Parts: sequence; structure tokens; C-alpha cells
Amino acid sequence: MIQIALYQPDIPGNTGTIMRMAACLGVPLHIIEPAGFDLSERNLKRAGMDYLELTNLTRHISWQAFYDWHIAENNRLILASTKAAQPYCDLEYGDNDVLLFGRESSGVPDNVHNTVDERILIEMQPNMRSLNLAMSVAMISGEAIRQTRI
Repeated sequence: MIQIALYQPDIPGNTGTIMRMAACLGVPLHIIEPAGFDLSERNLKRAGMDYLELTNLTRHISWQAFYDWHIAENNRLILASTKAAQPYCDLEYGDNDVLLFGRESSGVPDNVHNTVDERILIEMQPNMRSLNLAMSVAMISGEAIRQTRI
């Protein structure tokens, strides 16, 4: 089953929306800390409404902790990035994929960008910067789920 990972998310509302989507679709969600907001259980409950208890959520205290988990699990790490060249619909997804999404404010640093297995892009009109994080997660996750659950 595919999984979703958020690298140091900045906006609680986006994280809550993604938590709700992950719970509804049965997709495990990973949050790589530190986040740009307080990740206390109280704040996560507020952001995710009543979906926190229904979300298969794993928190990783750092990029290194997440990366070590990823290596131990032998997952393929796929980064959504505006710097990628491959359109997300052109990638063949598999059950061991982890879809990684960067911070709303700054994406991921170069050391993260350089260690992933694949990089994918949502093609947009020229001169457009980026889509909302929750929208991007939904689009890419939807395609990965479509491919893997057939």
C-alpha cells in the first residue's frame, strides 16, 4: 500500500486536510518533524478534526529518523517537486511507494532532494509557482491509488 509523508509541514489546516484524506482512503501518513506549528495531540486533533484517531499516523523526529525507517522498510521514496521533470501521471507506482511532499514555504532541502528514488511533477501553466499542498497530495495519491488498487 502506498504511504504519504509530509516533510516539516508549515500549515495546520493543510496537514489536517491531508490527515482526513489519509484516514478516509486508508493510506498511512508520516509527518517528518520539526513542523512549522505545534504538533501536540491537541493541535493535531484541532487540525484533523475527529479524524486523528482514525489516521494511521507515524511521527518521525527528524529527516534522518524517517530516512532510516525508509531504508529499513525497503520503500521507494518519491518526491513531489516543482524541480522534477517527470510528470506524476507518467510514473508507474507500486505498493511499497512513499509519496513525499515538502514544506509549503520551501519544499525540501537539497540533501533530501538528492536522496530520493524518484522525483515527480504536477505540470502547470507557465509562470505558476505551485498548487496548495493538500491539493497536490490528493492528486498524486489519487493516481498512485488508482494504479495500485486495480
